[in-house]
Amino acid sequence: MVLFCVNRISHHFRDCELLHFGVGFRFHSFHLSFPRSLKPCLPGNAISVTNRSNENKCYSSKYSGGAGEIPLLFDSSFSQQEDDREIISDGISAVAGGIVALGKFDALHIGHRELAIQASRAGPPFLLSFVGMAKVFGWEHRAPIVAKCDRKRVLSSWFPYCGNMVPEEFEIEFSSVRHLSPRQFVEKLAKELRVRGVVAGENYRFGYKAAGDASELQKLCEEYEMEAYIIKSVMDKNQYSTNINSSIGSKERGQVSSTRVREALAVGDMRYVSELLGRQHRLVLMATDRETFSFSQYKVSAPKSCLLNLAPKEGLYEKCSLLLGQENVMLCRVIIDSKFVHIETDYGGSSDIFGTHDLQYLLIEFGDSST
Repeated sequence: MVLFCVNRISHHFRDCELLHFGVGFRFHSFHLSFPRSLKPCLPGNAISVTNRSNENKCYSSKYSGGAGEIPLLFDSSFSQQEDDREIISDGISAVAGGIVALGKFDALHIGHRELAIQASRAGPPFLLSFVGMAKVFGWEHRAPIVAKCDRKRVLSSWFPYCGNMVPEEFEIEFSSVRHLSPRQFVEKLAKELRVRGVVAGENYRFGYKAAGDASELQKLCEEYEMEAYIIKSVMDKNQYSTNINSSIGSKERGQVSSTRVREALAVGDMRYVSELLGRQHRLVLMATDRETFSFSQYKVSAPKSCLLNLAPKEGLYEKCSLLLGQENVMLCRVIIDSKFVHIETDYGGSSDIFGTHDLQYLLIEFGDSST
């Protein structure tokens, strides 16, 4: 079900420091009007769109389009605060003139990327999603597949796919708009948000009690003089796991989905996860005043309570990488048990390496091994 009210979106660059192979570039804040595209200052680099209160650093190595490569480090400050999202003071919607992709973007998988690609072909791309649905429906809390602080990095890695633009996220509070009909939903898009067009998958449902389908969306958009692009689902080409496919249920017909990613993580098949995401799964752990990391000569351990996103099942994972800043990537093994995540390296001086970094966060990228 998809409904909404107007919310806010970040529209400033703030002191984004771009570090490229040890050379620093600093860009100071400036206001951007909509529509616009987010382009990097140098080929192969990304720009961080930050909030007003925090400076995020953008560490760039190289763009990684596929699984098996280590994507660029993004937003090293990893602020858990909300972005500074707001309607521009002159009353114009922050997505006015843009093309919004519609859906639930939990995993930011290759199907979601395809929606963003189509949006970017028509105009400035946005991912429009809805927050607070779990609270409204009383759903049990689930860890996100992508850590909140890591989403901008993932979206920036879509830059080469999206016509040299970085899709932005636009969140809408679900509770105040859940009763909108399909027509009211499209009318809001056209008259209040003033978007130029929408992109949705062929199985998309929207409106109160999911009354509208993709065909109705297309008809209503035409009536309200908006462009509508309905695209075919990206299908899972590797349906070799009977356990995964059978457990998802009848709602899916073999398409790539966040549910499929969760099931792949649940059985510890990291090659499959990488294929669904189009990148390696990155696990983010954050130390707190109560929960800290512990170090030994060859190992660092973190309580599972430090996890900011969904970990794979318990077990041993080879061919992983521990990321420590833009220049330090350590090959490692990861052991996940019922209480801890253990990261083992073959480098005997690893405790000294760890000590040279501000390790409030640990970033682990999983290779294509399975537990």
